[in-house]
Amino acid sequence: MDDTTSREKVLKSIRNALISKLDNPYQNVDFDSPVFEQVSDSPEIVFAQEFIKVAGKFVYCSDDAEFAETLQSVMAQNHWPSVHCIDEGLQKLLIPSGVQVTDNDEDFDNMKTGLTRCEYLIARLGSVMVSSAHTSGRRMNVFPEVHLVYALASQLVPDLKDALKAMKEKYGQDLPSMINLITGPSRTADIEKTLVMGAHGPKELYVFLVDDQI
Repeated sequence: MDDTTSREKVLKSIRNALISKLDNPYQNVDFDSPVFEQVSDSPEIVFAQEFIKVAGKFVYCSDDAEFAETLQSVMAQNHWPSVHCIDEGLQKLLIPSGVQVTDNDEDFDNMKTGLTRCEYLIARLGSVMVSSAHTSGRRMNVFPEVHLVYALASQLVPDLKDALKAMKEKYGQDLPSMINLITGPSRTADIEKTLVMGAHGPKELYVFLVDDQI
């Protein structure tokens, strides 16, 4: 009578497989070539196309002055009385142009729109890379109903690996404690398979791309 248990049979099979190793049938796999095809269009065009596909709203600005003017126009169209921004550099850019900016913590809970910078824009994914290293920290990326992102053309990179490489070069061993990718507005279809926008974050996501490479 064979008293060998199923568990012992499985373990014996594993031991035999480890002892009698087979030759690798895939010795000529090329691990150095890129997985994706090279992006043929300019990064600006690719990012804009992919970003719009995920329900993002893309706005091109030729310089900072046009950014301030365009933001003011977008705020008027959407009846936003003010934009919450705690970045002093962006405040100095917007306030002289007449944009109503708030930065008090008392106004935070009632904030409709929030403006932040970003780390990089990833063209292939249409994603925005943000981190906790900026003045806006963590909460400004997820709390406002409408998230506005100020980005520069020089922050565009073709792929995720390029953004991660640039982050290592920028911060060295002191990487931010939070690095996150934002791909379009927050959404979920977990409840009855019905798409709900803004379930875990902003309902709308704008990227204002300012050309700093002219």
